[in-house]
Amino acid sequence: MYSSHSSASMLSDVFETGKFTTQLQTIDSPVDVPPPKPLLIATPLEAGDFPVLLFLHGYLLSNSFYSQLILHVASHGFIVIAPQLYTVAGPDISDEIHSAAAITNWLGEGLSRYLPPNVKSNCSKLALGGHSRGGKTTFAVALKKLNTITNLKFSALIGIDPVDGMDKGKQTPPPVLTYIPHSFDFDIPAMVIGSDLGELKKNPLFPPCAPKGVNHKDFFDECPKPSWHFVAKDYGHLDMLDDDTKGIRGKFTYCLCKNGESRKPMRRFVGGAIVAFLKAYLLADDRDLIAIRDGHKNMPLDLKTIECYV
Repeated sequence: MYSSHSSASMLSDVFETGKFTTQLQTIDSPVDVPPPKPLLIATPLEAGDFPVLLFLHGYLLSNSFYSQLILHVASHGFIVIAPQLYTVAGPDISDEIHSAAAITNWLGEGLSRYLPPNVKSNCSKLALGGHSRGGKTTFAVALKKLNTITNLKFSALIGIDPVDGMDKGKQTPPPVLTYIPHSFDFDIPAMVIGSDLGELKKNPLFPPCAPKGVNHKDFFDECPKPSWHFVAKDYGHLDMLDDDTKGIRGKFTYCLCKNGESRKPMRRFVGGAIVAFLKAYLLADDRDLIAIRDGHKNMPLDLKTIECYV
């Protein structure tokens, strides 16, 4: 285990709110060049040319449950697009793959209409990420499952506790994992963040939210170079969500998965790790990512696992 109290080079403020003022807006009504799906967009308000992260929500979750997380990332100088891919869905993620590709293809033409004055998106520096089922969809799009083609190139991939089904041999279609080390056929830097408690049952009536055999470890094992893997000790599969998730679905987020003591530390870590990873591979500044790898006394939680394949 790597302790957050271990000595290492000083990390910058990636785990704290960044220097940019932010705005969160919802786009769900028909307009000129409408997005393929309703969107939640977190942006800086200061003038600038900012990289873009397309972030896909987890199974049966609302994109709004990630508001605090994506605002954290935006405050460090990134535009974050969080679509609502569906409200009801079966096990097959084919529709999500097609929707993620369609949104990606819309970004170049449509996104600028929804940005604050003097805020510009730099889609040549584009990352794709997702949580849980959205993490699986992220890798499926990168792997061009279902022959999906995008007109923009992804420069970084992020899987937050990705899940490929119920168990090895019980993957949801289309399956992503092959169980062949480093077999993912893409040349994109990848980061996988896992939760220590995700593979444990909350109660006997429900399966674990991130079961062994189809979770973060298996995704990282199949990533090519360069790839990074961090596992948060004593935190669960949904602990990066907002402190207060509304509605019936929001209440279920406290019941279905084994959780840590509170959500803020996990959310701060995930947000900071995303920022550090994007800075490394979109902005050519890897100091914060290296500092996380080496341990840092001011991290908001302890890490059970730190791995890099570079």
